Amino acid sequence: MSRNHPCPGPGLEEYWRYDHLIQSCSPVAPLHTAVIHPCDHDSLLGPVQAANARLIFPYLIGPIARIQRTADEAEIDISSFRIIDAKHSHHAVEIAVEMALSGEVEALMKGSLHTDEIMGRVVKKTNGLRTERRISHVFLMDIPDFPRPLLITDAAINIAPTLATKVDICQNAIDLAISMGIANPKVAILSAVETVNPDMQSTLDAAALSKMSDRGQIVGGIVDGPLAYDNAVSLEAAKTKGIKSLVAGYADILVAPDLESGNMLAKQLTWQAHADGAGIVLGAKVPIILTSRSDSIRTRLASVAVASRVVDARKKGLLHKGKT
Repeated sequence: MSRNHPCPGPGLEEYWRYDHLIQSCSPVAPLHTAVIHPCDHDSLLGPVQAANARLIFPYLIGPIARIQRTADEAEIDISSFRIIDAKHSHHAVEIAVEMALSGEVEALMKGSLHTDEIMGRVVKKTNGLRTERRISHVFLMDIPDFPRPLLITDAAINIAPTLATKVDICQNAIDLAISMGIANPKVAILSAVETVNPDMQSTLDAAALSKMSDRGQIVGGIVDGPLAYDNAVSLEAAKTKGIKSLVAGYADILVAPDLESGNMLAKQLTWQAHADGAGIVLGAKVPIILTSRSDSIRTRLASVAVASRVVDARKKGLLHKGKT
């Protein structure tokens, strides 16, 4: 392996690669999952494939006639699944959240509706799924020729996160990394430069987050920044610039300054580096599986597998218990 890409830590091996990740969930019981409004081909095929792989036990929530018509047109057999009737997508979200609150399901999965429609109901102060933490999105990237998983956050939920929100973004990502078997994950707070510049808010936030980690306000990982992307992932680049850091060149988690940069980074890796990006929302009472129409079957299954590992880690008491 290249000196630019340090190997994973002992015990991690390569099970995090999507094929291995999916297989690693076989000893875990299928995740009871509310699939919200699966009323088109892709949003119905995904949970069916996940169920066939024994990753989930799906509850298909939506207008029964539309779901059945979609299944018939796509020649998808849903006869063995539980279908819960809902008048429309908004109603389906309400039912799914109620099922999560009652403990009937352990995760939510997005169907053919907009993410905002789900999140608006999830974060309601009364009868929602919010916790003391801010909700955030994490991509688990499987990048060819890169020897370890790379988590990118936040690329889908928080548009312009404040420092307080970035604390929760970091903690959610650390929890996910721990769920994946990465002990003491290294978190790089990204910016365009490696030094603190009073005119660049991202560098000030990075410095504050690093010190907050030192003082125990972020736990379970090592946080450092500001770091530019190259110095975060390449040991050679970090050495060239003389950066002394436990994270530089070894980052497991990349925390973007804002949603735009995080989203562009993830998509650039997807379309130019041929990476796969399994997406999940954390910080709520249950994980929320977000998939895209452009996702491959492998990526869809990996997103479900990530949620399964998070739920399993919670049950085993492996995750940080504060602010939950």
